[in-house]
Amino acid sequence: MSTKDNAHSHWPEGYGRVVLDTVDSTMAEAARRVDDITKPTWIMARHQTAARGRRARPWIAPPGNLNATLIFNPGCTAAEAARRSFLAANALYQALAIYVPAEKLSLKWPNDVLLSGGKVAGILLESSGQGPFIDWLAIGIGVNLQHAPEVVDASFAPTSLMQAGGWEVEPDDFLATLADAYATQEDKLRHFGFQRIRDDWLANAARLGEVITARTGREDVTGIFDSIDEDGNLVLITGTGPRAISAADVFF
Repeated sequence: MSTKDNAHSHWPEGYGRVVLDTVDSTMAEAARRVDDITKPTWIMARHQTAARGRRARPWIAPPGNLNATLIFNPGCTAAEAARRSFLAANALYQALAIYVPAEKLSLKWPNDVLLSGGKVAGILLESSGQGPFIDWLAIGIGVNLQHAPEVVDASFAPTSLMQAGGWEVEPDDFLATLADAYATQEDKLRHFGFQRIRDDWLANAARLGEVITARTGREDVTGIFDSIDEDGNLVLITGTGPRAISAADVFF
């Protein structure tokens, strides 16, 4: 597989970068460094020994894939910070579309990126704060660049950029592409508000307008995927009317 030149991408101004050989998880490392962070900082590890995804599920990250966390103080409430998952998803879509045809990519609510129907990337958010505004936000991102890990009972089988016919790219280079794309999303949020982020996300949403099922842990809700609302909730049109769902696993 050919390697695509990364000269188009530059490291965004105002963002820091830390690259480690081995760490338990970049999310844990970000939390340990929070008192020393003076600007938004990306922490990347070439190898993780205890990576995790949503709901404490293990995240398997073979060498050659991206393991990174962005840590910063967004100066907002926890609810506003949670919307950053959509900024991260948009940035991942833009970054991946440089290395693989965009029509193969789609965004799966709430925090996955699909490539030819398989899961190529996941997003995890964690925050801390006791007042109305949070003290810090960590956005963890894992991307299967070169390898698709073997995962048992996955609802969406993992795939990788290379497996799906994309260009070969090293994690360091992809991080620069992603960091630049994420900085652009923050600029959009600042100038245009979440509505623009929401519209961009919906433009690339998987199964928009189709019947899907959201499993909340208490019930399965099946309906037509209509939209996401201003809080980022999934909106389904069901037999009893619209339902806004704040947290669930989605199946289709």
